Amino acid sequence: MGQSTLVLIKPDGLKKSLTGNILTRLSETKLDIVAAKIVKVSRELAVEHYKHMSEKPFFAELIKYIMGDYHKRKVMALVYWGDDAIGKVRAICGETNPEEADSVSIRGAYGRITTKGVYENVIHASTNKEEAEREIKLWFSPDDIIVDLYPAKIAKKICEERVWA
Repeated sequence: MGQSTLVLIKPDGLKKSLTGNILTRLSETKLDIVAAKIVKVSRELAVEHYKHMSEKPFFAELIKYIMGDYHKRKVMALVYWGDDAIGKVRAICGETNPEEADSVSIRGAYGRITTKGVYENVIHASTNKEEAEREIKLWFSPDDIIVDLYPAKIAKKICEERVWA
């Protein structure tokens, strides 16, 4: 049975031009990419994504980091899908703390800890099935994903949107 996971290539990974290296490493999982986009991260999205860390002393720095205040103001968001997607992706990513991550893992090879204590670990990967669903629904709409991961419904929206001139 297929499982999905959110992967974010964080602003430091994009600034250091590591996207190709990271995607190559992730291809070792033999999982399918079922959604991908470049996102300019709003404060609201950043706070919601990291809400479970809101009481941490480094929360404000973490929000600035994911929004790209220290690097490029963008993140590459992807959804990987396949057997044991969460476990496979997390194994290649390595430990969250780059200093504890195996040197052959993505975080071990490319991550660092700033003088302010923020883990610039170049990549995010969902920790479990529940978090994966919450995160994927936060970063993507059902129509952004090429497979039906979760139940969806048709909703009429009456709102302004920006369109090409």
